[in-house]
Amino acid sequence: MKKLKIILIITFSIAIALLILQNTARVQAHFLWFTAEVSIIVLLFFTAVGAFILGLVVALLKKNNVKPKP
Repeated sequence: MKKLKIILIITFSIAIALLILQNTARVQAHFLWFTAEVSIIVLLFFTAVGAFILGLVVALLKKNNVKPKP
């Protein structure tokens, strides 16, 4: 089981490294009234972090049985 975990960690690390190396092109990102020119990987990173935080908030609200106010 320990070897499987190490193999999975190495595989995902290589996949992430390839993703970073292949997505260095710069793109224009628009959000509300902001416009920025960033590399694709930075945009993907911030999107993933935002989705992770949103998932945590939803999970915590569901766990605590708190209903958000409309």
